[in-house]
Order: sequence, then C-alpha cells, then structure tokens
Amino acid sequence: MASLQATSRRTGDVTVVDFSGKIVLGEGSAVLRKTVRELIEGGHRKILLNLADVDYIDSSGIGELVSAFTTVRNQGGALGVCELCFHGASEEQIAACEMVPDPDGLEEKLSAGLAESGENGETIVAFVLAR
Repeated sequence: MASLQATSRRTGDVTVVDFSGKIVLGEGSAVLRKTVRELIEGGHRKILLNLADVDYIDSSGIGELVSAFTTVRNQGGALGVCELCFHGASEEQIAACEMVPDPDGLEEKLSAGLAESGENGETIVAFVLAR
C-alpha cells in the first residue's frame, strides 16, 4: 500500500484533492508532486489540498508542499491547504501559526476563497489543531 493516497473532486471551479496517509520521503512525496503536476498540466488553476487524513509529514513532505506552492504560483494559479494538523508540536510552535478557531466548514470557506480569487498566484493556508 502506498504511503499516501490522493482523490480529486471538483467544487465549482476549484479542484479539491483529499489526501490520506503519510507525506514522507519517497513514494508519499512523489504522489503529492505527481498529483499537483497532473492537475496543472490538465489546466486546473485553483487547487485545494485537504490534509485532514494525513497522519504524518516529514521534512521532505514539507518541501513538497513548498514546491507545490511554487509550481502553482508559477502557472498563475491559486493553491490552498486546509486541515494541516500539528501532532506533537509545542504550544509555541502552534501559536506561531495562524490558527482557525472553528474548523467546521473550513473546506467550504477555503474553496469559496479560491473560487473568488483571480488567477494571480494567491496562496491560502489554514491550520487547525489535531482533534
């Protein structure tokens, strides 16, 4: 079984990719890279990465997320990441990030934000605490 699974769906003109598993060096990072590249090549410019079911991200996975931002922005697209959780992070690390106090409806809110954005390379990231 792959360390990361990706399922894409459309919400208006936003492509939502639901990931589950681990984004780690090797196959997990490759799945993320390939998914974003295929969406861009397919003409998708408003992409929301839903990480609610991602259990773990190592430094390679963080690097792939940064690369995804760069790839989408270089193509004039808009990228959102939602439900990136902090398992085992210190209170100071969590406090340093912009937190969404009420994650209910987070995906819909971010999808709406991306749908309203122009194709000018906007990036939206929302963090929520692990439940």
